[in-house]
Amino acid sequence: MNNYFIILASGQSKRFNATNPKQFNLYKNKPLFEHSIEKSIKSNLFKKIILVVNNKKLIKKKYPKKVVVIKGGKERSKSSLIGLKYIKKFKPNYVLIHDAARPNFSINLLRKLIDQLKKNNAVIPIIRPTDAIKYQIKNEIYNLNRENSFLTQTPQAFKFNKIYELSIKKENAQDEASMFIKNNLKIKFINGEILNKKITYKEDVLLPKTYYGIGFDIHRLIKNKKLYLGGVKVPYHSGLKGHSDGDVILHAIIDSLLGAMKKKDIGTYFPDNIKKFKNIRSPKMMMPILNMLKKNNFYINNLDINMICEKPKVSLYRKKIIQSLSSLLSLDKNKINLKGKTTEKLGLIGKENAIACEAICSISE
Repeated sequence: MNNYFIILASGQSKRFNATNPKQFNLYKNKPLFEHSIEKSIKSNLFKKIILVVNNKKLIKKKYPKKVVVIKGGKERSKSSLIGLKYIKKFKPNYVLIHDAARPNFSINLLRKLIDQLKKNNAVIPIIRPTDAIKYQIKNEIYNLNRENSFLTQTPQAFKFNKIYELSIKKENAQDEASMFIKNNLKIKFINGEILNKKITYKEDVLLPKTYYGIGFDIHRLIKNKKLYLGGVKVPYHSGLKGHSDGDVILHAIIDSLLGAMKKKDIGTYFPDNIKKFKNIRSPKMMMPILNMLKKNNFYINNLDINMICEKPKVSLYRKKIIQSLSSLLSLDKNKINLKGKTTEKLGLIGKENAIACEAICSISE
């Protein structure tokens, strides 16, 4: 194994429009370039990993010895050449050159690239465009045949001697593949990865704002009342005492949604001293809350629910309750989790005199 991985992170990021160059901005809680470092280390495919940056002082973290940080140039092609010149002394067989702005490549792609280098001088991942493409010559607009067009990605893989020979000509190229094309040299194209997109603009890394809310409810059990849990009528000798139907699951969910929206609590909207809410079914209480969610441009990401009781056993009704919640909330049932907990026979709940529920939700704009 005499493979080397060069990560280009020296760009000025003019289109990203941020105080720091985009490669130093956090993406999934890590500097953008660090995703490439971690994957290349994890792959165990490279003797050395060269990170080419515009300011070495910005690199605070200490990496394993196989990771080397060097200063790059003002242009991409210059930084690439600086990286190639650095590794020349190690007499590499293969080199992969990668843009740090593409953090979502897979280790499997690295393996495919290296495997194809056994019979090729240059191996480039590509994807087919999904948009209609136009191009302009002077004042004339033309349609480009999408079937004959493709987009090149990085990492791009080369036999070292060949790419070095082209790079020392100091041609200003958008990527290494461009140099091969300009010199009419053969390239092996392989399927790239849809997720391996280049981050160019700030909008490419913006995630929706996410908020969290917690809800809790508890009601006493009383005889001769129907028991409703999560909108499901559960056969049981007792029901939950309350101004409404006492559905602790729906009440806890309502409070969690209100909390995430910073809209006070369930009692604000359904006071227990107003007659029209007497014996109201909890699904009816949920509807105005969901309308509020929609009006404020939020959607639910997921729900995690703890139902706390000795009996009835949650496991017997879990599927029905989750299905009910899925239908009521218009939320995929795989995004709803319902757990059953007990209090080990302690207190009102342990003596089977009450049922409680707590719910945590996450919502996004």
